[in-house]
Amino acid sequence: MIEFVMATDFIYRLYRDKRTVFTLQEIGMLTDEPDFTRLRQRIHYFVKKGRLKNLRRGIYSKEEYSPEELACKIYAPSYISLEYVLQKSGVIFQYSSQITAVSYLSRIIEVDGISLQYRKIKNNILYDVTGINRNDSGINIASPERAFLDCLYLNKRITPGSVHNLNKDIIRKMILLYKSETLKKSAEIFF
Repeated sequence: MIEFVMATDFIYRLYRDKRTVFTLQEIGMLTDEPDFTRLRQRIHYFVKKGRLKNLRRGIYSKEEYSPEELACKIYAPSYISLEYVLQKSGVIFQYSSQITAVSYLSRIIEVDGISLQYRKIKNNILYDVTGINRNDSGINIASPERAFLDCLYLNKRITPGSVHNLNKDIIRKMILLYKSETLKKSAEIFF
């Protein structure tokens, strides 16, 4: 009976949390389980019972989870940017279901049927939080202006349909963090 109550409390703590995707370490901190072996056993039990998903080694989720949150957890630090943000904000019109992010490495992976593309960017740009919004769930997402500059900086071809939606003053201020004359010239073409 005591084991059942402890197991129920364990899963209840996870489902009560706003986050939908967790690393092994986050689950350990959230459930106050200091014994890593016991923690893994408990997680394995709930994966087997279908209450948690094992999306990738060391990455677990609730039954329903946010793909954006997943993208930010797999490679950290990272933030969602590039075409995904520009598409969502109406700057580009080409549809793609792929989530694009900026990180410390370049990879294209598929997890649970979700395509994720990471593009490598210099550390001084990656660690600068200007124009990046973070919510309670741990989703880091670039503003449309930051995503636009990231695309130009990474030499991605942009065929914007609605650059007038972007705040040109914010772009002029934010462009300084990239320290690139080539980027300044590329941005001037659009404005």
